[in-house]
Amino acid sequence: MAKKAKKKPAKKKSKAKAAKRPAAKPAKAASSKVVVSVPPVYVPVAGSGEQFQVRRIYCIGRNYAAHAREMGSDPDREPPFFFLKPTDAIQVVMPGKVANHLYPSLTKNYQYEVELVAALKSGGKNIKAADALKHIYGYAVGLDMTRRDLQIGMREQKKPWDIGKSADHGAPIGPLHKVAQTGHFSKGAISLSVNGEVKQTSDLTHMIWSVAEQIEKLSEAFELKAGDLIYSGTPENVGPVQKGDLLVCKIKGLPDLSLNIV
Repeated sequence: MAKKAKKKPAKKKSKAKAAKRPAAKPAKAASSKVVVSVPPVYVPVAGSGEQFQVRRIYCIGRNYAAHAREMGSDPDREPPFFFLKPTDAIQVVMPGKVANHLYPSLTKNYQYEVELVAALKSGGKNIKAADALKHIYGYAVGLDMTRRDLQIGMREQKKPWDIGKSADHGAPIGPLHKVAQTGHFSKGAISLSVNGEVKQTSDLTHMIWSVAEQIEKLSEAFELKAGDLIYSGTPENVGPVQKGDLLVCKIKGLPDLSLNIV
């Protein structure tokens, strides 16, 4: 009887040949397309070709005792409170220029509020006031323009009053000045005139909450980041403007900001 032929063991494929085998191709990611492109908002940096991109605009309410009283509040008891403006409310006003500022719709009582603005280069959460100033990039003169009748109307109805504070171009601002150029603004005259008549006049020392304290309080509620602006409050004697009025805002150590209401 013939012997059965022994089966030869299958040859193992060499590692070299296995390595040559192409790897499986990953599935193609679905292509994406930007549907709406929103341009970033910038504030120029004085004395340079640099631009500061704005992330958020925070504003503090009633931060000078006399202004708090004229708005019907008690500055001795009220903790700080904040609101936000949209970034596209920024209207850059260059020194030596008079910018046209449009009187907005829906209001018959459009009011000025001159303010010191602090711009942040860094941020975080739960920042202590003692560490807050190191996060500031620079300062500028700003205006918190307000449709007061709409603000008060919403307040009386216990509704949000964003419509009073968020008018188009309602956050005029001058160029930013780096801290290295100006130092920090803990004191100094602040004023606003209308058609040459001084309406608001005070000193930054009269803030109830300093800029450093504002950063501390804000960072308890939000994670602050580079690009944030803080409008730090306005003195007393806010008031209405009319078409044709010329506003001149002054803070000692910064160039004037001038607007013509049209």
